[in-house]
Amino acid sequence: MKEFIQNLPKAELHLHIEGTLEPEMMFKLAQRNKIDLPYESVSEVKEAYNFDNLESFLDIYYQGSQVLQKGDSVRHTEIFFDPQSHTDRGIDFETAYQGIYQALQDGESKLGISSQLILSFLRHLSQEEAFNVLEQALPYKDTIVAVGLDSAEQGNPPSKFKAVFDRAKAEGFLTVAHAGEEGPPDYIWEAILLYDVSRIDHGGRSMEDPKLLDYLVDRQIPLTVCPLSNVELKVFDSMAEHNLKKLLDLNICATVNSDDPSYFGGYVSKNYQAAQESLNLNKQELYQLAKNSFQASFLSLETKQELIAELENYCGLTNSNRA
Repeated sequence: MKEFIQNLPKAELHLHIEGTLEPEMMFKLAQRNKIDLPYESVSEVKEAYNFDNLESFLDIYYQGSQVLQKGDSVRHTEIFFDPQSHTDRGIDFETAYQGIYQALQDGESKLGISSQLILSFLRHLSQEEAFNVLEQALPYKDTIVAVGLDSAEQGNPPSKFKAVFDRAKAEGFLTVAHAGEEGPPDYIWEAILLYDVSRIDHGGRSMEDPKLLDYLVDRQIPLTVCPLSNVELKVFDSMAEHNLKKLLDLNICATVNSDDPSYFGGYVSKNYQAAQESLNLNKQELYQLAKNSFQASFLSLETKQELIAELENYCGLTNSNRA
């Protein structure tokens, strides 16, 4: 099953590029850029990767982001980047953007992985600051597919940023939002009704609202679920308690993603594997999760169909037994 998952064609739709910063690279970049870290060694950083909740993770996440100053069978990825983590420290938007964009172009030419960028506003900051970064992003909007909302959820509802999302939509950006990770189902409703989101990032607390579940099924609004992250941040006490399988059983368009893999113990295949082992997912369910990831992406319909055909071929499906 591990090999099946590793080679399963899939898309990664919930990945924070700053969250792929491994401890070893954090120290290397800190030395190069003359940044003092509050850690004496790589092992001390790894020790700090024991989180109590979302806020305790964000504390070290933003520490790690300070060192960024210069520019597995995944077929496609849609990556969040947080320019405010850098512009607030005096780093030019262009510097933060160009380094990431060039790396994604290299990934496509060298590895065959297509990608799209999603600009995320930091919800613990003000809407005025979000407008600021949106203005800086406009010259690059042809290469940024969507805007999103992340960071500390509690006390920062989507309604706080309605005006900036309205402006972003008017500029042609698609929209997504982190909601229902620690925040209540009402935050998911706000993101849907105020932002007209293409998908919800996390969304685990949708299980608490039967009307919301019906709405998600009826509209097939995808959820980008991050199993290892949810366990590490104590959204669920263990993987065995995760609601991913329940979401699938309800016919919700759930996908599996890695969130901040260097902090939470694994990239996307490891998230599939952990969920499969703890929730006893079968190959049909794994196929459905991978298919959902392509359907929920911002790729063209033609490209989605090509990737789903590749997935079906890999899984040995025929017309008579496709999901």
